[in-house]
Amino acid sequence: MASLSAARQAAKDLWLSLSLPEASLSRLRFSGDPDIAIDSSFRLGVAAQATTGLSGLSAAHFHKLRTGVEQDVAVDARHAVISFHSEAWYTLDGRLPVGDAWDPIAGLYRTRGDGFVRIHTNFPHHRSGVLNILDVPDSPATTREDVSKALRDWDAVEFETEAARRGMCVTALRSFKEWDAHPQAKALLGAPPVTLHKIGDAPKREVAQAAMRPLDGIRVLDLSRVLAGPIAGRALGAQGADVLLVTSPNLPILPLLDIETSLGKRTTQLDLTHADERNTLTRLAADADVFLQAYRPGGLEEQGFGSKKLARLRPGIVCANLCAWGWEGPWKDRRGFDSLVQTATGFNVAEGEAFGELEGSGQSNTVKPRALPMQALDHAAGYFLAFGINAALCRTITEGGSWEVRVSLAAVGQWLRSLGRVSPRAGQPFPPRVFPPHSEIVSLSIPWRQSKEGGGRREMTAVKHAAVLERTPAREGPSGEAPMGLDVHTPTWLPRNC
Repeated sequence: MASLSAARQAAKDLWLSLSLPEASLSRLRFSGDPDIAIDSSFRLGVAAQATTGLSGLSAAHFHKLRTGVEQDVAVDARHAVISFHSEAWYTLDGRLPVGDAWDPIAGLYRTRGDGFVRIHTNFPHHRSGVLNILDVPDSPATTREDVSKALRDWDAVEFETEAARRGMCVTALRSFKEWDAHPQAKALLGAPPVTLHKIGDAPKREVAQAAMRPLDGIRVLDLSRVLAGPIAGRALGAQGADVLLVTSPNLPILPLLDIETSLGKRTTQLDLTHADERNTLTRLAADADVFLQAYRPGGLEEQGFGSKKLARLRPGIVCANLCAWGWEGPWKDRRGFDSLVQTATGFNVAEGEAFGELEGSGQSNTVKPRALPMQALDHAAGYFLAFGINAALCRTITEGGSWEVRVSLAAVGQWLRSLGRVSPRAGQPFPPRVFPPHSEIVSLSIPWRQSKEGGGRREMTAVKHAAVLERTPAREGPSGEAPMGLDVHTPTWLPRNC
């Protein structure tokens, strides 16, 4: 099957790019046809199967280095695609969560001429900032029509530029041709989706023969929000790591996302504007194995938690950093989210053209921009982060040192483009989001109970991890933590169990 070969080849290329042993790839078992796993013109099934598989295989390889135990890692294409939209499928207390993760005015708008922009207003300060530029009141009564009317006076790129100048989250809609001519796209040429960099010296990590799961005894500080970073931390927790999610009490919560992406973690909050709470984070970092962050570029470095400083504080640490637009180029310091990167880099235009042709309306002047069926860049980036972290942990055993993992959404998008295109005609759509859940979602879900520290009364179901390790089952469901809140645990580490 050509599509399965494409998934295997994609996984092989990335595995070898991080200098991992080729022989281990024989342990990766893919099933299903990734090219019909979802209805998109992009090979999202290949991307989901490859990245999920790499996350699981790298954990299994770390386990082998620690214990000598080898095992297969199996990933079904449809399960991987469903897990790439996991935030849509969970239930809470016997029903679907109430509300919408998207702010009412977020989305795509036409501007002056033939342009479009996408605005991201899910955080209150981003919403108020965008509306301030447009001179539109920020009130519950503000509608999409109010925003649309104001944007008709703006050129798309001019509004994108002004929003970026003010630290807001807006991108102009571009085709692939337009993006490829952009200076940021040129700065990204050849950039892989995940990289490792040695940032300090440290002795080789001692192996622990008693590890029951691949990451038993590994401590992860997860300072990330929204999707990609939290997905990485969740994957590490499923493989046994003690993942402590640290958020700020000064930032707004996103409960519809936070509940599902915090599964398998413990949660606490620290206000880094207070010296004593910065000291608490420093103390935690000094005993951490992994420091994962996905805040705006330079944000945590300004607070004293940059990668090189962390490597001096805790030799042997793995620092994993996510950004939107890449580590070089004129946009490297801009904020961004999956939906904005999709819009700016050509995916929405290309997907719209593909579906326009399918529906018989593919003339260039009638193409309707279309988003990918899920936040695919976020989910792929999350699994790339987990893959990179596991690969770096392996390096701490084989050669020692402190390591930095880098992933950007734009480079992930560039990689997704490199996988090629397919007709969306044969692709299987997602099941409907209904309650009781669709039978396909039920078959892939597992029950969770709220952590006792959070009250222990609430129950939920969520999609199981798609990477299935033969000998070390994921820590999920009844065996995992479901904090269901961002300030449930004290800011301390659990005793190492190996």
